[in-house]
Amino acid sequence: MSSNVALEEDQQALALLKADADQILQLIKVQMDNLTMPQCPLYEEVLDTQMYGLSREVDFAVRLKLINESTGKSILENLERELSALHEAYQKHKAST
Repeated sequence: MSSNVALEEDQQALALLKADADQILQLIKVQMDNLTMPQCPLYEEVLDTQMYGLSREVDFAVRLKLINESTGKSILENLERELSALHEAYQKHKAST
């Protein structure tokens, strides 16, 4: 396999993982916009399931050497930070109403 093809596959894998992380964030935003509270078991189940699925995708990409482990951890950590910030914003909004 040529290095250009390998690099293209690596970039494509990274783009797909980031897109999946963005989809999870959007899903949670939609739930919060529709007044599904973060303490709701359904909210927690969806979030846990989605995060677990993404972590398995990241592990798979790392094992295939499409991304390095630190990049995979960064994707998951960034998503967790964004979700935490979204949750905090929701809590502040809820407290002010």
